[in-house]
Amino acid sequence: MPPYLNAIGTAVPGHDIHAAFQRWAMDQLPAAKAPLFARMAARSGIAHRWSVLEQSPGGGSPVDPGGFYADSPYPGTGARMELYARAAPELALQAIAALAAQAPLGEISHLVVASCTGFVAPGIDQIVATRLGLAPSVERLLIGFMGCYAAIAALRSARHIVRSDPAARVLVVTVELSTLHLSPADELEPLLAMLQFGDGAAAALVTGEPAGLAIGRPFATTLPDSADLIRWDITDRGFAMHLSGEVPGRIAAGLADPGFAAEVTGSRPPAEIDAWAVHAGGRSILDAVARGLHLDEHALDDSRAVLQDYGNMSSATLMFVLARILAGPPLGEGVALAFGPGLAAEGFAFSSAP
Repeated sequence: MPPYLNAIGTAVPGHDIHAAFQRWAMDQLPAAKAPLFARMAARSGIAHRWSVLEQSPGGGSPVDPGGFYADSPYPGTGARMELYARAAPELALQAIAALAAQAPLGEISHLVVASCTGFVAPGIDQIVATRLGLAPSVERLLIGFMGCYAAIAALRSARHIVRSDPAARVLVVTVELSTLHLSPADELEPLLAMLQFGDGAAAALVTGEPAGLAIGRPFATTLPDSADLIRWDITDRGFAMHLSGEVPGRIAAGLADPGFAAEVTGSRPPAEIDAWAVHAGGRSILDAVARGLHLDEHALDDSRAVLQDYGNMSSATLMFVLARILAGPPLGEGVALAFGPGLAAEGFAFSSAP
């Protein structure tokens, strides 16, 4: 029997910062460029993004007086990582609690954690294992700095573990605090990149028990000459995200290549795929996938709904999409697909349990 993704729990913080960010971004731009930013933000497909950053006194945003980003220069990387060390485990545990409400979490044998928005040692995996009271013998794997496709790597690793040990019960956690990395900018491209990102966490249980979604054939590939299109740079003032405007076009062109498309679909016509769990990296990226594979206009509805409600939560985003698919009716064949630094594309086939 194949490994199964039995259930997924998700969590986001309680502070919606999307509107406040847009006001801040408009103030950073020259007056001539602000209207263009406003138009592109309105077309982003994003209505909400959530942040672990507390509201400033009086209920303001993190850039208001008393907020985390109120003073110039903005907090250094050390202060941001101190906050990550406190907030990331808490948000991860909220997602695990949501998972526990759906599936029993006893006898966890392996813990796989993915995160690219912070570093702490002992790691998030050790902190979570201790807080959950997992046995000291639990086998841990921390997947760091892979970016938006790290959920694929985490679930693929869980699949390999269960295939080698059918009795394994693997807890997979993705947690990202992207809003810890706001940077001053007065150019359109970096502000539009920051517009995409929010905070979120997800937790999944992967076992050999036939419930949920069967995790099938994995795949991975890298687009040539694309290493600089998506990049995180570690600076003294947080992690600076670089997301080139060329990314959607390169994705669409890659998927238009028959060999690349066959790798993604397992040589099946895209129209025969019943469900698509595509990382909601942005409206233009989802449009590029739909265009490149000639998908039906509703094929990516689950991804677009996640983008609208949460924005791009890096590695956690795909898990939110899969959670929506799990909550829906049974399906035949599905494909999970995510993109990230490299420019890499990774994914796997899936189907409903019998």
